[in-house]
Amino acid sequence: MPEIAVNPRRGIAASRREGVRVRWMTVAVDDVASGVTTPLKTVLDCARHLPFDEALAIADSALRSGMVTRDELDAVGVRGAGAAAVRRVLRHADARAANPFESVLRALCIEMGVEVEPQAEVDLGTGTVHPDLACRSCSLAIEADSWTHHTSRAAHRRDCARYNLLVVRGWRVLRFTWEQVMHEQAYVRWVLAQLGEHVGQEEEGDRLARSA
Repeated sequence: MPEIAVNPRRGIAASRREGVRVRWMTVAVDDVASGVTTPLKTVLDCARHLPFDEALAIADSALRSGMVTRDELDAVGVRGAGAAAVRRVLRHADARAANPFESVLRALCIEMGVEVEPQAEVDLGTGTVHPDLACRSCSLAIEADSWTHHTSRAAHRRDCARYNLLVVRGWRVLRFTWEQVMHEQAYVRWVLAQLGEHVGQEEEGDRLARSA
């Protein structure tokens, strides 16, 4: 549903609000260009008012498109209600995110305490791969598996080869579908939580073995 930002002093008839979501907020003159909020203003408003995963996808997209820059986001001074949410989005926004699907999956990882890097370059000795998301500290690769990119046998074959190479080099690989990331987020969080427990148990076992 389209969302519009409207100054609180302005009245809009109920009939004109049908099919849109109105956000009542102060909009300065220099926050508007050609009748719409500027890209930077839009990113900040979305970060303040939308859920973290949606806001992160929008901020990533703005950076990826070049409509805002990293320096602009870093220079923003945030105050008022929702400031913590805005700072969180700006801190994690990354132009390397390939698409909103991947951004939402990364947001879920961040929420679960799994710090991941989008499109990281991973040298496996016999070749370099770029998992959608990678946690180097725990050798974890997370793939946002889109059916769109598996429409050919060649693409599917390349993906399988990449997954196998990661595993034989000691990496864990998690794969999530679009439906799971967008509509079954409880399942994604559960998998990440289970992984965290398993990694923690392994690290504790290694610590005890070293001290024995």
